[in-house]
Amino acid sequence: MKIHIIRHADPDYANDTITAAGHLEAKALARRMEKMGIDEIYHSPVPRAVYTMEYTAKLTGLEPVVLPWTAELDWRVEGRDGELRSAWNTDGEWVREKRPFPNQDNWHQFGPFAKQDFAIKYKEMQQNSDHFLASLGYKREEGVYRMTDANRKQIAVFCHLGFGITWLSHLLELPLPLVWSGFYMRPSAVTTILMDERSEQFSVPRCLQWGDTSHLYEAGLPLSTQGIIANTD
Repeated sequence: MKIHIIRHADPDYANDTITAAGHLEAKALARRMEKMGIDEIYHSPVPRAVYTMEYTAKLTGLEPVVLPWTAELDWRVEGRDGELRSAWNTDGEWVREKRPFPNQDNWHQFGPFAKQDFAIKYKEMQQNSDHFLASLGYKREEGVYRMTDANRKQIAVFCHLGFGITWLSHLLELPLPLVWSGFYMRPSAVTTILMDERSEQFSVPRCLQWGDTSHLYEAGLPLSTQGIIANTD
């Protein structure tokens, strides 16, 4: 099975929708999804993800399924400048300025993550993820997935930047702050995870591509940098 984790198209955050440019991105994305032959569509209930998904649902004729747990995360931290920002836009300098770096077990005990309820929220997201994949035939056991109904489906999950990279940290067993500070997904970007089968019993998630925007290049559309606080020129 392949899981295509898709960030919504260029957002209009003030109105919780997508911009005119975002609609063009979503149309280009839909053409790509149709060519790929996806089998199932899932999506966040947040409008900007819904509006992005609708183009693909209409073009493929697939019936979308809402996943409430894939809504954007509301996790906030205070940056070194004193400003509140999304946790996944934590300063990379803080995360990696000295060793030992935060790891998968202790990250919630460090710096701006301490005295927060992030660990509880992350555990809830992990449980939702495990329940979802179990329903698709892949039951998590420790860090691997027992194949109860292995398949060759391609599923598309329309979601968000913060949620998407947080989910990937769980699927790939990577320390959350290092993923937050080290990776970014452009609007409408596609990240593909293969349930990699090396035995008859178990599979392990493997990233085939991260944040691919080839559909935008094919359509001659510009690349949005919404959601990143950095020098992107």
